[in-house]
Amino acid sequence: MSQEQQTHTLEKESLLEKDRAHMWHHMSPYNPNPMIVTEASGSWVTDIDGNKYLDGMSGLWCVNIGYGRQELAEAAYEQLKTMAYFPLTQSHVPAIKLSEKVSEWLGEEYRVFFSNSGSEANEVAFKIARQYHHQNGEPGRYKFISRHRAYHGNTMGALAATGQSIRKQKYEPLAPGFLHVSPPYCYRCPFGKSYGSCSLECAQVFDEVINWEGANSVAAVIMEPTITGGGVIVPPPEYMPKVREICDKYGVLLIVDEVICGFGRSGQKFGHQNFGIKPDIVTMAKGITSAYLPLSATAVRADIAGKFNEQGVNLHFRHVNTFGGNPAACALALKNLELMEEEQMIERAGRLGEELREKLSFLEEHPHVGDIRSFGFLMGIEMVENRETKEPAAPDKLTKVIGACKQRGLIIGRNGDTIPGFNNVLTLSPPFSTTSEDIDFIARVLREAFAELA
Repeated sequence: MSQEQQTHTLEKESLLEKDRAHMWHHMSPYNPNPMIVTEASGSWVTDIDGNKYLDGMSGLWCVNIGYGRQELAEAAYEQLKTMAYFPLTQSHVPAIKLSEKVSEWLGEEYRVFFSNSGSEANEVAFKIARQYHHQNGEPGRYKFISRHRAYHGNTMGALAATGQSIRKQKYEPLAPGFLHVSPPYCYRCPFGKSYGSCSLECAQVFDEVINWEGANSVAAVIMEPTITGGGVIVPPPEYMPKVREICDKYGVLLIVDEVICGFGRSGQKFGHQNFGIKPDIVTMAKGITSAYLPLSATAVRADIAGKFNEQGVNLHFRHVNTFGGNPAACALALKNLELMEEEQMIERAGRLGEELREKLSFLEEHPHVGDIRSFGFLMGIEMVENRETKEPAAPDKLTKVIGACKQRGLIIGRNGDTIPGFNNVLTLSPPFSTTSEDIDFIARVLREAFAELA
């Protein structure tokens, strides 16, 4: 071993010792030797040993525009030089411009409340929905309906909305007032039906639950356009319009969680636009800055927000967020959206999604692949032990595929810590900077990784 290699080994081990002593890693069982990533560019990251990996998950579904965009760093830097911080109890120019751009992308007049994370954005939505109904003469509306398999965040209200039991174990009781219904899961229809010969029971269940609970007690429904981290469960095209119709029937607000599906991931600006509906409240994070800085937003339909501008005691929204809407984050986000427009990245994401689906079509015949689901430029590959019985694949099979991919330089994900026995979906959500050559690489690596299961 050369002197340079020895020095590198000592430096790496020193960092790992400090990591073991001081770091607490997110979501993961204890790992004494985590990968230390040091550089990133485009769709690729490099670890401390110089190994390169295609980041097939965009970090955590969030580096939409890709790594290493100098324009975003410069936008934040210039704003930090001008004014690093001021709270949004008043206002500043980057937040004003970004809120206007968000409304423009939504195609409707909304009022935007800025926070830092998707969990916080959803907490804001819950508080706004309850207060809105209270000030609209219906103080009894406090319940929220979500779906099993869905994920809406880690904070106590957002986790209560989440329909993943493993995430909740040892943290309950959570915030009260959250109900769950079955997801639109055509591959494993909870109602024993088949798409095309069903009555859209997965949407109709909202009508039943709202009626059974008493419509005057239900504040809102919250849903992602596609359930992402819960297994990439893509609904039928008629599903969201039907839920919108049911919400309107009972005066229930519709909150659409666009934290992952938004900002081009679906091939549209926002995932719900694929279904032609208008939400009452839209929550967003991740792709709003392509993860370059923390920022989230809760966009509220203008007529609903107007209820908070009336004169009276405690009629305003009594919620503050110290760092929400940080000027540098807002300036960077605005530049991020401008680049997406200039470089037609939303259309590109749609094309890349189609190309990825086509080039992975060979997996449809693999004995351990039960279903492949895609929504724009994200994909779920549901693994099974047996294609006939649809028995979910054992964890070791997913671990083997993920490990084989990493050995070959590809990082993919899975729906971990969700529902007992059903953490069997591999996930892909690459950056929009991904090239056709990169997709060829993804396909080759997955072909080789799955061949090891045969």
